[in-house]
Amino acid sequence: MGTQALGRAGEDFAAAWLQDRGFLVIERNWRCQRGELDLVATDAQTGELVAVEVKTRAGTGYGHPAEAVGRDKLVRLHALLNAFAAQQDVSGRSLQRARRRVDVLALLWPHGASAPTAIDHYLGVIP
Repeated sequence: MGTQALGRAGEDFAAAWLQDRGFLVIERNWRCQRGELDLVATDAQTGELVAVEVKTRAGTGYGHPAEAVGRDKLVRLHALLNAFAAQQDVSGRSLQRARRRVDVLALLWPHGASAPTAIDHYLGVIP
């Protein structure tokens, strides 16, 4: 599986994995001029609006997948989530006042494996 296919498979897996844990995925690959959010969801347990950055790697040769999300990326993700909230209305409910957080979901998915062999979910990651 190539890098782009692995990334797509990781995002598909992440969306289903989050939904199984009580998240409602409301947007995938949301884009604006400043960038993209992989997944935007609401966390049923906390009511928070969550941007989920999904990082999928076949191995750790370049470090753990979560290490690819540095400070600059996190600053951008928080700004993008604020931009998303300002533009959206889901089920007649404004998201502008919802508490927000950015999560990172790191997946290790070795070549030939049918699913990730390691899943690390980091909640509320701040720059």
